[in-house]
Amino acid sequence: MRPKDPPPATYPFAYRNPPRSGNAVNGLGEQEKSLARPVFHSTGRGGGRQSLDWAALDLLFNLLTSPGCFWQVLRTLWQRRLYVGPVARARVPADDTAAMAARIKAEAKRLGAGIAGVTTLRDDALYEGYPRPPYKYVVSIGTVMDRKEMEHVPQSRGAREVMRTYRRSSRIAIDLAAYIRGLGWPAQAYADGEDLIQIPLALAAGLGELGKHGSIINKEFGSNFRLAAVLTDLPLACDAPVDIGVDDLCTRCRRCELDCPPDAILDEKQMVRGVEKWYVDFDKCIPYFAMTEGCGICIEVCPWSEPGRGPALSEALIAKRRKENHESD
Repeated sequence: MRPKDPPPATYPFAYRNPPRSGNAVNGLGEQEKSLARPVFHSTGRGGGRQSLDWAALDLLFNLLTSPGCFWQVLRTLWQRRLYVGPVARARVPADDTAAMAARIKAEAKRLGAGIAGVTTLRDDALYEGYPRPPYKYVVSIGTVMDRKEMEHVPQSRGAREVMRTYRRSSRIAIDLAAYIRGLGWPAQAYADGEDLIQIPLALAAGLGELGKHGSIINKEFGSNFRLAAVLTDLPLACDAPVDIGVDDLCTRCRRCELDCPPDAILDEKQMVRGVEKWYVDFDKCIPYFAMTEGCGICIEVCPWSEPGRGPALSEALIAKRRKENHESD
């Protein structure tokens, strides 16, 4: 798809006193491994909204939200009261962790998730200064967005679908956590992404690979989905990270780079808190993100997000890599 009449990267707002670079807060260029630091969205339950360097733009983002998006946000916030709940007294045995993991992932999909995977709670999913959740296992879920609606990013219609999907994903996580608690094991939904970083968990759980645009690419759905998670002590067999050929595509493709109005997508991996990975220039991206209710252009123009294209694309990329490696031996 092509973005439909995206506005230029010129803004009717500016900081009187510019904050510290979001790239610096994110650890761009840092060689040592460290925990992430909150920079934009925050619930205030960890680092605190007022401590964020970009809190003013976060507030403006919320003020600029259209009524339709705002209604979806309010509904999602109301659902947060259900993130935790009572645990059944009778505990279902979980000696067969593989069977239990399959059961939980099947339940996630029955509830509406498009994809689900299991991993353990990782340090790279935590924010510096935030409390570590008291759980061992993570069920990472992805809820697929309506492609027809997402063709309208970065306009309000596309933004409403993003917010609707976040609400649906939140509901799925809530219901899945309740299901696990019904089995007699503690579980808590994490669906806002503000107290826990969802992408590292989804990568470790095998939902996909990180793309040049800074979002996960799944073999079947591309990046056309939103993440949530359930944390639990229910013993589960873990999934593993996957290789579906994302780097083979992203190192050669410039589609998201060229279609990004603020020119925020970098063409090479960067060192971020001691890890080399794809990175999006925060200082360029976020003002446009705020002005366009969340943008979304990069994930929707990605060739992998075209419905039905991903599996064949993955197989072709990996086959080409194997051939090139064989010929170079």
